[in-house]
Amino acid sequence: MLLCTVLGAITYKLRTDSIFGCPADGYEPDQYLAYCHAADYGDYDRGAFWFDLEPDARRMAVDAEVLFLGSSRMQFAFSTSATDKWFSAAAASYYLLGFTATENALFAAPLLSRLKPRTRVYVINVDRFFDNRETPLAREILRDDGTLTRYREKRFWQVLHKRVCAALPATCGNHFAYFRFRETGAWQYRGWDKIWASRPKTVADGPNSDRDHREQHPIVGAKFLAQLPVERRCVLLTLVPSAMAGTTTRAEAAAIAAALGLDLVAPQLDGLQTFDGSHLDRPSAERWAGAFFQMAGPRIRECLDAAKSASR
Repeated sequence: MLLCTVLGAITYKLRTDSIFGCPADGYEPDQYLAYCHAADYGDYDRGAFWFDLEPDARRMAVDAEVLFLGSSRMQFAFSTSATDKWFSAAAASYYLLGFTATENALFAAPLLSRLKPRTRVYVINVDRFFDNRETPLAREILRDDGTLTRYREKRFWQVLHKRVCAALPATCGNHFAYFRFRETGAWQYRGWDKIWASRPKTVADGPNSDRDHREQHPIVGAKFLAQLPVERRCVLLTLVPSAMAGTTTRAEAAAIAAALGLDLVAPQLDGLQTFDGSHLDRPSAERWAGAFFQMAGPRIRECLDAAKSASR
């Protein structure tokens, strides 16, 4: 009985707190598990790029002509057929290099310095991106010497996760997870969370954020933009709509863009919905991304054409 109790407790913990709490049906030759909403797993994405644990994904990000930066809200908004169709028609490559937990420039700047991308156009979701506060996950990678070992272990567990769940599907749970396409960086989510499903879903502008930090955004933004080796007109700022409190409001985004001397390319559409109160659901993301490329497309093409002419 004691042995059964111990085994049951171990099995329960694996099923709820480890990678086995998440579904494994998103693994494909071109996809890896970027995030699993389980206490003992969480983020793999940051370490995958920082430590070059996914060389193909990193190479595609480096070679992309248009690089998208921002949070998970940016990722889900542009992980759409509308994005694929626009870039296919433009005969150009793109990569979505956003991360969960509203990652910002304090991690993106050293990551780009490490990657040295050959990007011609940057699209930045301004939502809390130019924050002057380091996120906990970024701090772990930048300042903890043991982080590489932990991320290597996460990569190893994905091999077991894929094989065990394929052979014994009942052993794996349905926690929220998302998989990243190595070729474009797009995310595809799996699983669900009943708590998230009960959150408000209608997109709405929230209250203004903390003023002390808000006033630092143009300063952080100017420093970040100075490191990008492209013309200022080839940096596009946007704001992905959300229903989550604490996100950057449209007025704040417009003020940041004005202070940096950039246009804010952020279409406003009626009836947008989120799947969890924070991220646009698939139909809304398709509509919003399509509208974005209608607005931003001419500028992106102009920058790409100028870069091609200069390289001849």
